[in-house]
Amino acid sequence: MEHMSALALSVLLALVSAVAYAAGAIVQERVAATTPARPYAPLRHGAWWAAVALNGFGALLHVGALTYGPLSLVQPLGALTIVFALPMAAVFVRRGAGAAAWRGAIMASAGLVGLLSLTGTADARSLAGGERLAVALVTAGGVAALFLVARRVHRAVVRSVLLATAAGGAFGIASVFTKTVAVDWTAAGGPGGPTGQLPSLLAVAGLAATGMMLSQAAYRGAGLAAPLATVTVANPVVAAAVGITLFGEHFRYGVTGTVLALGSGVVAAGGLILLTTERLGAHAEQQRTRGVPAQTPASPGPLVSPGPAVPPVPPVSSGPPARTEPAAVAAPGPRPRTRPARPPSRTQTATPPALR
Repeated sequence: MEHMSALALSVLLALVSAVAYAAGAIVQERVAATTPARPYAPLRHGAWWAAVALNGFGALLHVGALTYGPLSLVQPLGALTIVFALPMAAVFVRRGAGAAAWRGAIMASAGLVGLLSLTGTADARSLAGGERLAVALVTAGGVAALFLVARRVHRAVVRSVLLATAAGGAFGIASVFTKTVAVDWTAAGGPGGPTGQLPSLLAVAGLAATGMMLSQAAYRGAGLAAPLATVTVANPVVAAAVGITLFGEHFRYGVTGTVLALGSGVVAAGGLILLTTERLGAHAEQQRTRGVPAQTPASPGPLVSPGPAVPPVPPVSSGPPARTEPAAVAAPGPRPRTRPARPPSRTQTATPPALR
C-alpha cells in the first residue's frame, strides 16, 4: 500500500509538472510574438518572468516525481507536455492547432514514450572529473554550432527547430549534471566538501539559463507546437544517450528492445517532421495571403483606356470659349494669343491641345 501511494504521488507530480511546463511554453510563445526585437531574454517583460517561474516550478515537481517514482515512468510522462499545451493554448490564448499539428504532436509524444519506456536502468553512478569536462565541452560545441547555423537560416520554422534542438540538448545535459550532483550528494562520504560540487552546479545553472533563452528565441515566428515538441523530444533523448554511453544504461529485452527503441525514435522524428512541414505550409499560406493586396492595384492597369498623361489644357483664344470654333472659319482678324513656344495656327485655335 505504501508503494502504491508513492507511485501515485509520483504520477501526480509528473502530470502537474507537465502542465506547468506547458503553461510556461504558452507564455513564452506569447512573449515572443509581442517582443520580436528581444528574442532571447526580454528581461523587462513581466510575462517572461512568469514563464521562468512556471518552468522552475515544473522542474521542482519533476525532481519530486523522480524522488518517489522510477525514471522509466516519470520521463515518459514528461512527454505529455506537448499534448497538454495544444488544448491549453486553444482555450486560454485562442491559438488553435490544425489536424496535422495534432498528429505530429501525438506521434512525437508516442515515439518518445516508447523510447524511454524501453530504456533500462543501471546502478547509480557519478561522472568522473574528466567525463564531466568532456560532456561540458561537447555540449557547448554542439549548442554553439546549432546556434550559428540557426543564425544563418532565413526560414523562421527551420531556425526555430534548430534553436529548439539546441535548447533541448542544453536541458538534457543539465539533467545529466543534476543526476551526477544528486548521486555524489547521497553517496558515502558526502558531497566532497563545500566546493566539490560547485563546478557541476555552475554547469547546471549555465545550461538551464542557455536552454531557457534558446527556447524563448525558438518560439519567435514559429508558433507553439513545433518548438515545444522539439524541446520535449530532444531533452530526454540527449539525456538518455548520455545515460547509455556513460552511465551504463541499456535498452530492455535485448535486440528486440533495441529494434523497438529505434522504431520509436523514427516515430518521434516523423512527428517532428510533420510539425515542421505543417508550420512551413502555414507560413507560406500567410505570406501568400499578405501578398495578394499588394498586387491587386496593378491588375486593372491594362484595362484602362489610353488617355492624356497630363490634364487637358483649355484652348487658348482671345475671346470666350464659345466663340473659339467660329473663329476658325471667320475672316482673318486679330491674331489670337498663343504660347510663346509655338507659332499660331488656325488648327491650334480650333482643336483642343488634348487631341493633338
